[in-house]
Amino acid sequence: MNGVVVVDKPAHITSAQVVARLKKILRAKKVGHTGTLDPFATGVLVCCVNAATRVARFLMHGKKRYEGVMQLGIRTDTQDATGRVLSRQSHATVTDQEIRSAFRRFSKITWQIPPAFSALKHHGEPLYKLARKGVFVQKPSRPISIYKLEIVDVEIPYVHFDVICSHGTYVRTLCSDIGEYLGCGASLVQLCRTENGGFTLEDAFSLNTLERLARSGKLSTCIIPTSDALREIPEVTVSDKLAKKIQHGQPLSYTELGIVEEVKSLWLKIIDGQRNLIAVLSTSKKNGNGVYPYACVFPVH
Repeated sequence: MNGVVVVDKPAHITSAQVVARLKKILRAKKVGHTGTLDPFATGVLVCCVNAATRVARFLMHGKKRYEGVMQLGIRTDTQDATGRVLSRQSHATVTDQEIRSAFRRFSKITWQIPPAFSALKHHGEPLYKLARKGVFVQKPSRPISIYKLEIVDVEIPYVHFDVICSHGTYVRTLCSDIGEYLGCGASLVQLCRTENGGFTLEDAFSLNTLERLARSGKLSTCIIPTSDALREIPEVTVSDKLAKKIQHGQPLSYTELGIVEEVKSLWLKIIDGQRNLIAVLSTSKKNGNGVYPYACVFPVH
């Protein structure tokens, strides 16, 4: 039972609770997810099972896509519908054109200040726990990427939108910042992650479905092999001779791999003739001899 399971996370449950329940369903030793969803959020939660937990870090840095709804005129301490309302302000003067202009402006941002209610840590303690004690810690702004930010529908005070962004982007902060720019404030009231690491809702299973599959002995139908899990990372298939060299951790140059162009991805996955994932190389750290260092090597049974 090694591979990836894509869960369609329901609302009102934490990502950690999903992992705990999935671990019980699969009877797995280890399960980890590749990016937290807030309890009120739903959608794609990619979970790595047993040996596949070693590839979790490669899945975390992929693009993420969300469908959300923001409400104008409401500010909360958590920047979403679960928080304490800080203020209510009229949105009557905000026009459809101004909203669309604001979205165009924020589609170009490259830095964001993380919210006080987040899983980021300060001296080892999550910020949300400190915030609940009345201690609000502001972390410095961090680089992010917004690849797409598009309005789907405007029904003032609600704005439905679609966003594709980088790892580490807080969609609720994005909504709050847009609200401040418009002058009336805003908060996120609905969020569904529709894609993560190349996996979409079409790949996802509900927890109830997984439990039903477990009872019928058909869980293998929902396990994605580790070699097929890193969908956004380019791959190279190697000969048995090169595979043995990799298994022994010997240096491997990109010319041996038959690579003629610069790899644009941060990593490169190496597959053998039986489609076993045997290694992930770090392309950003190529040395002067044209050798890609190993980010991870996997035993082949």
